[in-house]
Amino acid sequence: MNRRMVTLVAAMVPVLVLLLLGMTLTVPFAALGPGPTFNTLGEVDGKQVVQIEGTDVDPTSGNLNMTTVSVRDGLNIFEAFGFWLSGRHGLVPREEVYPPEKTRDEVKEENNQEMVQSESSAELAALHYLDLPVALEVAEVSEDGPAAGALRQGDQLLTVDGQQVRTVGEVQRAVATLAPGTQVQIGVRRDGQDLTVPVTLGERPGGQGAGYLGITPTEDPEVPFTVDFNLSEVGGPSAGLMFTLAVIDKLSPGELSGGDFVAGTGTIDSDGDVGPIGGIPYKLIAAREAGATTFLVPASNCDEARVNTPDGLRLVRVENLDGAVQALESLNNGGDAPSC
Repeated sequence: MNRRMVTLVAAMVPVLVLLLLGMTLTVPFAALGPGPTFNTLGEVDGKQVVQIEGTDVDPTSGNLNMTTVSVRDGLNIFEAFGFWLSGRHGLVPREEVYPPEKTRDEVKEENNQEMVQSESSAELAALHYLDLPVALEVAEVSEDGPAAGALRQGDQLLTVDGQQVRTVGEVQRAVATLAPGTQVQIGVRRDGQDLTVPVTLGERPGGQGAGYLGITPTEDPEVPFTVDFNLSEVGGPSAGLMFTLAVIDKLSPGELSGGDFVAGTGTIDSDGDVGPIGGIPYKLIAAREAGATTFLVPASNCDEARVNTPDGLRLVRVENLDGAVQALESLNNGGDAPSC
């Protein structure tokens, strides 16, 4: 009997050691999965997700949900294996989420800054789409740049080489198409007067022959109302498209969602261009489980989305804001929309 007990104990020791190691040792991976999804037309904690004050807001119904990805870190071996088996999560090297040269707090702060920038871009893109006034101004002039002494901080930019400009992106593209050494006429409004100021372009550092003004332009809304976004616990830039659509929906007649449950994702800039995001398979799962029947997908994410589409979810391919609005209006009228 004693010999049997000794044999049993000897056999159990390695098993117990493996169990202990499996529960205590962490793996260099993080688990990505479906995260929370929020209706940008609705409320969170008693506040409108997109709150507009100072003007009449058009009634809305239905959903325009932004989607997120959950991240689980500090996984032991068993937890990582469980997530891998679930089919709802994926494992990625931890350094892809938390680069070794940055602390967790630094990563969080970067995500928060990206969220703030996406909110600003969303408001600007919506105002441009609705043809509401936005001032394009010179925020800074480089002391040793080509525009030093010609342009001033506070100048409102109107034209570049005779071409009207309304956004930061339009300024950058207009200048980049010109060769260094080109004298370009910059139309500005200064102290209430419209002026044309000549500037000889320099070469953009690392720009491979692209022109360079040496200014930092910025865009400021000139509307008699405020737009605030109230999702303090969400970071990153990928809610930009859905924020923009919510602003447009609230400031224009009709309903972009048609009263249906639409979800989506994508970055946006003030020009209205929609950019790719990460974690699309998990966002699709989150949207479908929340009840979405239509999902707006950045064009660059279409290939990945197509092979990970949950049953009952229609994918709509989106390249820019105009395309997104047109697609939703077409669906509301019983028509088709670009698909992945």
